[in-house]
Amino acid sequence: MSTTFCQVMGFLVSSLGIAGSIVATAMDMWSTQDLYDNPVTAVFQYQGLWRSCVRQSSGFTECRPYFTILGLPAMFQAVRALMIVGIVLGILGLLVCIFAMKCIRIGSMEDSAKANMTLTSGIMFIVAGLCAITGVSVFANMLVTNFWMSTSNMYQGMQNVQNRYTFGSALFVGWVAGGLALVGGIMMCLACRGLVPEESRYKAVSYNASGRNISYRTGPYKGYEPDTKTRKGAGYEEPPRSEDGRRPYPSKYDYV
Repeated sequence: MSTTFCQVMGFLVSSLGIAGSIVATAMDMWSTQDLYDNPVTAVFQYQGLWRSCVRQSSGFTECRPYFTILGLPAMFQAVRALMIVGIVLGILGLLVCIFAMKCIRIGSMEDSAKANMTLTSGIMFIVAGLCAITGVSVFANMLVTNFWMSTSNMYQGMQNVQNRYTFGSALFVGWVAGGLALVGGIMMCLACRGLVPEESRYKAVSYNASGRNISYRTGPYKGYEPDTKTRKGAGYEEPPRSEDGRRPYPSKYDYV
């Protein structure tokens, strides 16, 4: 699988996942009224994250938003936060992924920079998918708990809870969308490996000269001084020298 193909497929799959998360968050059918015991009813109720709706048998539907925030359960607000965080991260990941595509050249951007951007977008998609899956699962757990509590109260003759709610279509959309975003993020992380430039394995070789570099410097001319070592004999006496190393007067041996 080439790097470009993996990148494009990861981008498309993640885009479907983020779009599905937005649709699931905006849907009203997160929980629907259970009609198992009463299949014929004049009123059908369903609820979402932002409002609750009532549909009559005549086809008229009336929806009412939740005008309170503090009055909602803490888990309900947590589901809202998870879905919003997942959508924001997914949108940011899509923007980063567009500039990280290998088939798109922007200026003199190197492959190493594209690899880092691809990895960043993949991590964002994975986190967005996990947020969507977690939010939908928490809401589903709330429905299951309330459903069995309502059923137990009905069997015990307590009719204070009359309506039971079950899974709505938004939950299944959210699960599928979170899974797509997760798979797309994994594909982007795999594509990052193909964009990392290979490190050069050639080692530098230093060449040294076989001999030492000898530098020659010329000093000032101090006059002719013959080699007196070969002329030393039994009666040879070297005349005294001055402080600068020269004889004060020429010797007879200097002209031999």
